[in-house]
Amino acid sequence: MLDMADVTEYPDRRVRDLADAFVQELAELDPLVATYLGLPVGRDRLPDFSPEGEDALDDLWRSTLASLTAAEDESTAAGGVADADDRRCARLLRERLETELAVSEAGERLRTVSNLAAPPHMIREALMLMPAATADDWGMIAARIGRVPEAVDGYRAALVASASRGRYESPRLISALADQLAGWQANGTGWFAGFAADGPSALRAELDRVCPAADAAIGGLRAWLMSDYAAEAAGTPDGVGAERYELAVRRWNGARIDLTQTYEWGWAQFHEIRAEMAAEAGRILPGSTVLEAIAHVTQNGEVVDGVEQVRQRLQRLMDDVIADLDGTHFDLADPVKVVEAKIAPPGSAAAPYYSGPSEDFSRPGQTWLPTLGETRFPMWHLYSTWYHEGVPGHHLQLAQWCYLAKRLSTYQTSVGGVSACSEGWALYAERLMDELGYLEAPGARLGYLEAQLTRAIRVIVDLGMHLRLAVPADSPMFAGQVWTPELALEFFMAQLGRDLEYSQSEVMRYLGLPGQAISYKLGERAWLAGREAAQAARGNGFDLKSWHMAALSLGSLGLDDLADELAQL
Repeated sequence: MLDMADVTEYPDRRVRDLADAFVQELAELDPLVATYLGLPVGRDRLPDFSPEGEDALDDLWRSTLASLTAAEDESTAAGGVADADDRRCARLLRERLETELAVSEAGERLRTVSNLAAPPHMIREALMLMPAATADDWGMIAARIGRVPEAVDGYRAALVASASRGRYESPRLISALADQLAGWQANGTGWFAGFAADGPSALRAELDRVCPAADAAIGGLRAWLMSDYAAEAAGTPDGVGAERYELAVRRWNGARIDLTQTYEWGWAQFHEIRAEMAAEAGRILPGSTVLEAIAHVTQNGEVVDGVEQVRQRLQRLMDDVIADLDGTHFDLADPVKVVEAKIAPPGSAAAPYYSGPSEDFSRPGQTWLPTLGETRFPMWHLYSTWYHEGVPGHHLQLAQWCYLAKRLSTYQTSVGGVSACSEGWALYAERLMDELGYLEAPGARLGYLEAQLTRAIRVIVDLGMHLRLAVPADSPMFAGQVWTPELALEFFMAQLGRDLEYSQSEVMRYLGLPGQAISYKLGERAWLAGREAAQAARGNGFDLKSWHMAALSLGSLGLDDLADELAQL
């Protein structure tokens, strides 16, 4: 158990100090957490993904909960009143720890199979975030790559332990992960060997020793997934069912949700956004359908040729937006003004993503574009996507949190993140840019609406596939049928005009991360409700810039608290 004497130097922030002590202990158990945060802990190690490693995490969750209760009891006995930041931290920490323990007790962490967040993805992402400027940096990278076979064995042991209890993920998910791992070998040498190809000559012998072993471990994992494990998992359904889904919703949203109401609301959002898209398509190309308008802007709008060229274009987009918004709609600290556009490695999921800065900002926030082998990039749908992933979306929120980590806690600004809070802000940020008039380029507003429709479809098909719900009578497709991955794929492609590879990746993502896909629209709804309530309360005294900065200074919140806290700003 954490020693309370070590975390109560400042009684008015006793919970935040406890939360920070928890992060330090977590970083020792999971060195990838340390890498994401930029802490000099365990840079030569990887987590223990085995059942024993999961048991160690459970022990930490339980001891921290006990310490949290003790801290709150001490404060009450002393007659103290926690300040607002400590109060929010306590609620977040308790809810997150209790949820993670429930997830563990259900055996969910032992059977993680996903095309986005399985242990192999976590290992690779951490390596890409490590410093690589000096020979010492590369020494740590080589040591960590040398641990890959052990980490892969631990992951496999977790899947075997879960299987011994009859708990599997579906063959469809297993195949999707295996296909990704095959892509890691597509260059003929393996991803790790390619990643380390530019390492220093002084470490060449060591890198040439550890990289083939790491690549072989990934190849062995893929072979086992496709043979023994897939055969044992045969017959496992794609959807997780109500009990597992409700727990997953808590994990991603920080709340218990009325799933029936959410499914109905998702359909209402779908119809509303489709109507708005039809109107926008008519403005772009009178008399056209939405898909015809998309084809028109794809062909006639701004197009960037070349992978490095599109990276530069996205970098320029973010730099320009920061220059525009700073001082007008946000007040940004200098470290927050730096963000990098990057190209995602082969074998990534299809959707763009963001990685936050290290605590000291020596590694800035980074947006990542998966190219999926393409070299020609229409910009019409990338504007809004980069407002979401970069500025004013994920980057402004997560970099601002990082900037405030000492005032709040590292826990509230990183490890304790709730998807609905961060994805909700990023979707709100897209809407804000529409409100501010930043979607005037040909097709840019259609791209924003397409992104909104994507998130509404996520609500529908995520709930539909996992709970095996029926498609309502007013649906444009499949009325009366029960959702399956096949229906979801066809629906996604027909409604959005996306290609097969992207659409398959999206459907696999929902299957592998149940409950996460609904967090975008639910989070956005909470951010909008909080703003509307704050504006109503303050009337003519409401200042949007001040509200934005106060809202971005709260740290992470679950849906149980988000709208209420925002309304009070």
